[in-house]
Amino acid sequence: MNYRGFAYLYDELMSDVPYDDWVNWTRKAILERPFVSKKRLLDIACGTGELSLRFANAGFDVTGLDLSEDMLAVANSKAMEQGISIPFIMQDMSDMEGLGSFDIAVIFCDSLNYLPNAEAVRKTFEGVSRHLEPGGTFLFDVHSCYKINTIFAGNTFTLNEEHIAYIWDCYPGSHPDSVEHDLTFFVENESTGLYERIDESHFQRTFPPETYKELLYQAGFSNVSIMADFQETSPGEDSERIFFTALKPLKK
Repeated sequence: MNYRGFAYLYDELMSDVPYDDWVNWTRKAILERPFVSKKRLLDIACGTGELSLRFANAGFDVTGLDLSEDMLAVANSKAMEQGISIPFIMQDMSDMEGLGSFDIAVIFCDSLNYLPNAEAVRKTFEGVSRHLEPGGTFLFDVHSCYKINTIFAGNTFTLNEEHIAYIWDCYPGSHPDSVEHDLTFFVENESTGLYERIDESHFQRTFPPETYKELLYQAGFSNVSIMADFQETSPGEDSERIFFTALKPLKK
């Protein structure tokens, strides 16, 4: 996966993403967790910092983490422009170390689906647990198997705007419930008026909700709740985005 070009297109392409819904869902989940008295929040796979900045503006003490140096450069630039101080750290989510302690950890916008296998997911959950205080809350979302296999795999999506266009082809991956994304962008160079081509390849994989739940238990979490599509309802056959909330148990 190459984010060098994509990082600088990301915000324009994702302008309709419901970031505020993730913030509101997190705030509601925290209100239902009486043990979370502080608001130190670790935003894992923070990308260009859109959610990190929103969390900071909502009163959270935020640290952002991402694997992409280019994504973090964009995030740092936006934080400086807004006068918001957020530490942005470059690390792999499946190998997190030395980040300090947090009351809340989140992995949103289906970022967990970029991990290649269940072992990497388990290691990520264990890393989250190491960095959460007892009683801390972990929230994340993933694509459903339905979305990977029916909405993505075998389909093509296009965009044709004044300054940017793309062709997005989705192919079934080599693993169950996985998809390969091949994207070709054509972006206008403001200096020359010519269009430059950028090619990206991305891989995503998901698992049934029961698998994520079992991996959470293996990592030491408890009180796991599962919902779908920003609603307080259990996932159905055609749910597209699955939400998880889990608690790190209090010390006995």
